Amino acid sequence: MRVHIGSDHAGFELKGRLVEALRGDGHEVVDHGPVDYDPEDDYPIYCIPTAEAVVKDPGSLGIVVGGSGNGEQIAANKVDGVRSALVYDHDTASLGRQHNDANVMGIGARMHSEDEAVELARTFLSTPFSGEERHARRIELLARYEANRAAASAAAQPTTGS
Repeated sequence: MRVHIGSDHAGFELKGRLVEALRGDGHEVVDHGPVDYDPEDDYPIYCIPTAEAVVKDPGSLGIVVGGSGNGEQIAANKVDGVRSALVYDHDTASLGRQHNDANVMGIGARMHSEDEAVELARTFLSTPFSGEERHARRIELLARYEANRAAASAAAQPTTGS
C-alpha cells in the first residue's frame, strides 16, 4: 500500500521512524516532509500536501505527525475528501478505519513511544472499512456536504462583466 506521510518539527523524529518501519513492512511510503528539522516550521505546510496526495491517490492512506497530532489532523481535514482520525490508542486506530473509512491518521509524537506509534500506524493501515450500510450512509452525508459546499462557494464567486 502507498502511504503518504508528513509532519512538523515536533513529529520529525517519529516520522522518520514510521517511514523506516512501514517501508520495512513492505509499504511504499511517500514522505511529504519536512526533509530537515526546523524548530520553527508550521504543520499545515506539510500536512495539507500529505492529505491532498491521499485524495489524488485512490487506495492510499496517510499519516500526519505532530506534537499532539491535533493540529495536524485538523489541517488534513481541511482537504475535501479527507477523513482524518486522531489516533491515540488501538481502538481509535481500528474504529477510525472500520466505522469512518478514515483515510488519514493524525498522531502525536509527544503522546506515544516510537514503538507504540508504529503499532498504532500498523493497526490503522491494516484495518479495512467495514462497509456496513450505516457507516457508508454517514460517509456519503459528509461527501454530499463537501460537494454542496464547493458548489455553493463556486456559485457565490463574483462574475466579471464586460
